[in-house]
Amino acid sequence: MNKTNIGKTIKELRLEKNMTQSDLAKMLFVSQDTISLWELGKSLPDVNAVITLCQIFSVSADYLLGLEK
Repeated sequence: MNKTNIGKTIKELRLEKNMTQSDLAKMLFVSQDTISLWELGKSLPDVNAVITLCQIFSVSADYLLGLEK
C-alpha cells in the first residue's frame, strides 16, 4: 500500500465529483489541511474516514486503497 497512490485516488475521485478539498473536509468533519495532507501522501485517512470516503465516492475500500483497479 502506497500513501501517494491513496492520495492520488482521493484527489481524482474528488475532482470527478467537482468537489473542493474544503467541500470534502466538511463532509468528513476534518480540516482542509487534512485532505491536502492525504492527497500529497504525507498522511493517511483513518479507518472511519476510509469508510466514509468509500460511501461518498461509491467505491470499494480495495479501490480506494489501490488494491484493485
